[in-house]
Amino acid sequence: MRKVSISVVIPFYNEACSVEPLFERLILVLEALNRSWEVICVDDGSRDDTLIGLQAIHQRRQAVRIIKLSRNFGKEAALSAGLSRAVGDHVLIMDGDLQHPPETLTEMMRIQERGVDMVFGLRRSRNTEGLVRSRFSSFFYRVFSMTSDVRLPRDASDFRLMSRRVVEALNSLPEQTRFMKGLYAWVGYSQQAVLYDVEPRSNGASKWSLLRLLGYAWNGIVSFSVVPLRLWSFIGTAIAFLALIYAVWIGVTTLAYGRDVPGYATLAVAIFFLGGLQLLSIGVLGEYIARIFAETKRRPLFIIEETNGFDLE
Repeated sequence: MRKVSISVVIPFYNEACSVEPLFERLILVLEALNRSWEVICVDDGSRDDTLIGLQAIHQRRQAVRIIKLSRNFGKEAALSAGLSRAVGDHVLIMDGDLQHPPETLTEMMRIQERGVDMVFGLRRSRNTEGLVRSRFSSFFYRVFSMTSDVRLPRDASDFRLMSRRVVEALNSLPEQTRFMKGLYAWVGYSQQAVLYDVEPRSNGASKWSLLRLLGYAWNGIVSFSVVPLRLWSFIGTAIAFLALIYAVWIGVTTLAYGRDVPGYATLAVAIFFLGGLQLLSIGVLGEYIARIFAETKRRPLFIIEETNGFDLE
């Protein structure tokens, strides 16, 4: 078993142009700390020359290790793959596009040495994002806070330094559908924020479209809350109560004044409205059932195709 002080886990997906600039800065920071270190690079099924660039770095620096996944499993799975192989007493997670400045690690280490188990990066601002993405992110954090017992620090990212026991706790969690931001908060332990400035993306555009962000947000809410299920119970109860009041009102007015048979327009609207609500509630229920189905299959989170720099044991 190799023994190092600091492990850095970086997922890569089509980041070929970022590899060299990232390691130029990261290695300088790691060497300045005067500790033993390793960098675990997880190639999450990249379709460009990312793997070639990582292998070139590995040839120059044996402490840079590579895990190549058999396909694109997604960032959450790639992070889990890296954490499962990280052995450092301190484990840093960061992105490979240089939006997470490596130099922040120095301050993170100072804080963690005071006994803080998890030091997470907190964005100073979202000026690098568009207005829609920024507003959507703020709305998500508010909704998540209202629907879940887990509290997410607003504007916190995956950029964080964790102690050994936090990493072991995360590796012990068995769920297949993983929302890492929620898991970081769920495991608990002492946590402290470090402010950092999001740097301009070193290459290309974000791989997270608005549609993917919506799916990610929904995944987070469903993974850590049953409020969507309970909400439809309240909606159903409210509709039934209003229908009862309406039935009593029709009965009273008919007995008192007599009443013609109402037209079919109101009836048709009510049928379509209630039918839509029923289908929507079935869809929410189906989302939870689908997650139960995924968990019962017990498929692995990821499949490792090959590694460089350490044995696949």
